[in-house]
Amino acid sequence: MSYTDDNLPIDQILCGDNLELIRQLPDCCIQLVITSPPYFQQRDYGGGMGNEKNVHEYIDTLLCLFQECVRVVRDDGNIVFNIGDKYQDSNLLLVPYRFALAAMDTGSVRLVNEITWVKRNPTPRQFSRRLVSSTEPFFHFAKSDRYFYAPKAFLAKSRASQPSKKKTSTNVGQRYFEIIDESDLSEAEKSAARIELAEVIQEVKRGKTQSFRMKIRGIHAAPFGGQEGGRTLQLKNKGFTIIRIHGNKLKRDVIKTDDVIETPDVIETPVATLKGNKHPAIYPVEVVEEFLHLLTPTNALVLDPFMGSGSTAVACKNLGRHYIGYDINVEYCKDARQRVDDTPITMQHLFEGT
Repeated sequence: MSYTDDNLPIDQILCGDNLELIRQLPDCCIQLVITSPPYFQQRDYGGGMGNEKNVHEYIDTLLCLFQECVRVVRDDGNIVFNIGDKYQDSNLLLVPYRFALAAMDTGSVRLVNEITWVKRNPTPRQFSRRLVSSTEPFFHFAKSDRYFYAPKAFLAKSRASQPSKKKTSTNVGQRYFEIIDESDLSEAEKSAARIELAEVIQEVKRGKTQSFRMKIRGIHAAPFGGQEGGRTLQLKNKGFTIIRIHGNKLKRDVIKTDDVIETPDVIETPVATLKGNKHPAIYPVEVVEEFLHLLTPTNALVLDPFMGSGSTAVACKNLGRHYIGYDINVEYCKDARQRVDDTPITMQHLFEGT
């Protein structure tokens, strides 16, 4: 059976071999592929994937599916793979990074980010000769430079924290005047630096600028390789440069969904468990939702070739996206469908602004 854009199995979880099922989809029909394949030699999920004899066979098997994911993703779409690592003979195999390099070597995608999931409750094991692994990577790939991207929507919940009560110090920036005096700048450059420094200090006191940093030639190193462009030239030609900070949180490549005001730009979630669900490795709906915010508009179509417990489908239902899911295990498919049915329809996606 082959589908067309008009008869896709939207909002369905299909049971079967994902490679056979994905080959039934037409080209460029999916906005986002997000999935977590069975990890190498970790568990038996009722299929062949993950049980390969060696890591090279595992990567080759995964790449066959990945190439199909690339085919079905739109030119403005995205692909996200979450892969865990494996110790073998006391060696960490770096399986996720082997896969990421192999995927890039296909020449069909570029790696946009490695986003780290911090697990708040990792497997409680004690090792005498190594530390407990508590993070996993999510690799974000894109087919072209036109990929959909909404960074303002990423981690928006954690950004909506209490307003800062920090008062502006009366001596803000005063140390820079001393550094200017101690520098090797010419008198003309020092005079210009003092004038601009006084101006930016007033901006901070009026609330126009949250804070700033100043770099002075001979005191602060120039950006390596000149990657800051105009700032490097200012440092060279004027003797100084001022970097205004306007209060927008940096969008970092680590995920944390706790409402921790001190670190609102990191994603940390517990490994999920569901009563009665037979799947042994459930990743949190909250993590999937952050990628939906970042990489899809409302009503987008999302594919998860390893649907497992149904987290991707639940996240899509929560945020007004559509999904297609595959899994080879009949019991997992049954449980995932029931989990989606039990998930109430929310109106959250109507207020996303995407």
